[in-house]
Amino acid sequence: MTAHLRIARPVRNLALAVSMYRHGLGLEEIGRFEDHDGFDGVMLGNRGMYFHFEFTYCRNHPVDPAPTPEDLLIFYLPEAQEWNERCTAMLQAGFKVVEAFNPYWRRLGRMFQDPDGYRVVIQQEAWSSGSGD
Repeated sequence: MTAHLRIARPVRNLALAVSMYRHGLGLEEIGRFEDHDGFDGVMLGNRGMYFHFEFTYCRNHPVDPAPTPEDLLIFYLPEAQEWNERCTAMLQAGFKVVEAFNPYWRRLGRMFQDPDGYRVVIQQEAWSSGSGD
């Protein structure tokens, strides 16, 4: 199966979330809508990726984000320079560093949190399924 993944998240401040994720993760705005049945939204991603983010705000009945400490987005960046640059960009974008609930993410990663409580891990290793592939 070839699929494209959209990760949708409600946010309290759409402009702030878009700015933080654009700058912190180096994403581009790939779509937007306003007052679509009471919802505003912006989609962020990059060409060639098989995923993008959609951040939404409901004008009529705002949704309070309710992430847990284990609701994570994890980006694997094995090269030290790229990892350091991305961690710096996350801080400059306004994310704050937080302690990982799962100690695994503390070994080779750094965990960031946005104002809505969503967490992003920048992991300094290559992803592996552990099956030897």
